[in-house]
Amino acid sequence: MGFIEFVRSASGNYILFITAILTLLVILINGWTDAPNAIATAISTKAITPRKAIVLAAVFNFLGVLFMTLVNSTVAQTIYNMVDFGGDSTAALSALCAGLVGILIWATAAWAFGIPTSESHALIAGISGAAIALQGGFSGINGGEWVKVLYGILISTVLGFGSGLGVVKLIELICRRLDRRKTGRFFRKAQVGSAAAMAFMHGAQDGQKFIGVFLLGVALAQGQANQTSFLIPIWLMILCSLIMGLGTSIGGYRIIKTVGIDMVKLEEYQGFATDISAASCLLFSSLLGIPVSTTHMKTTSIMGVGSAKGLGRVRWDIVRELALAWILTFPGCGIIGFLMAKLFINIF
Repeated sequence: MGFIEFVRSASGNYILFITAILTLLVILINGWTDAPNAIATAISTKAITPRKAIVLAAVFNFLGVLFMTLVNSTVAQTIYNMVDFGGDSTAALSALCAGLVGILIWATAAWAFGIPTSESHALIAGISGAAIALQGGFSGINGGEWVKVLYGILISTVLGFGSGLGVVKLIELICRRLDRRKTGRFFRKAQVGSAAAMAFMHGAQDGQKFIGVFLLGVALAQGQANQTSFLIPIWLMILCSLIMGLGTSIGGYRIIKTVGIDMVKLEEYQGFATDISAASCLLFSSLLGIPVSTTHMKTTSIMGVGSAKGLGRVRWDIVRELALAWILTFPGCGIIGFLMAKLFINIF
């Protein structure tokens, strides 16, 4: 479907129009609340000013969505096929809209408290809860695709922590006899590049997830509830990346403070190690088509880097709060999506 054709369809189909608006709002919220994680460490080490960092993140989020979707769209395919919204298309669209509303509620509440929850997990939980409400049971869940989510959680935790610890130890080994002032200047500049890489990979992972949901809404609006494959149009890549970049430009200093400042005090080389390790793990996951949480990956990487100097260097009270938020996201957002879907189906 071309852009003009989509606009014509949306203008004549109010449910498709509402679905598109809600999806774009979720993408905006993701850029607003999730993307700041990419630049948190660069700001905390003063490698870049907050204003410049937000512009940097907006630009590279845009590029990440655009280029990675062109190279490998399997993450979008996974999200698209994760749930079964088959059956009556009107009820299915109502359920999908309800799931998106649940995500918006959860994400806004988390931002208000400055908690960097995973929008990826919220997305998966919200649409899963809506699908369960629509189908009246767990038949609405595609177990084969959901397994990839569980793999993603494991990868985020193990690879994030392990790679952060390994990369920072390697840097310390290489630079142990070098002038600290010279290495400090180098890593201050290098961290700008690593923050850009992290922002790029955030767009590459999260942008595809929301593209998958957008296309699911379009398919349902056209009565194609059983369609399982698709081609991503260029205009949709550009639209989603622009909206995500706009959300990032709004800011998100509360989350930057929690992730980059409160959790652990980082030096320039540690911030560089955090971003490089997290971005590399995200690239690995994207190429395999596994949807992972960029928030989860970044924060576990910070934990690994901080632990290199001793476990006492990490604010484990902050870590516990983050872990609790991650744990609560699946049941919390899933229940909200379920209840909202029941409400929407009965209303519409």
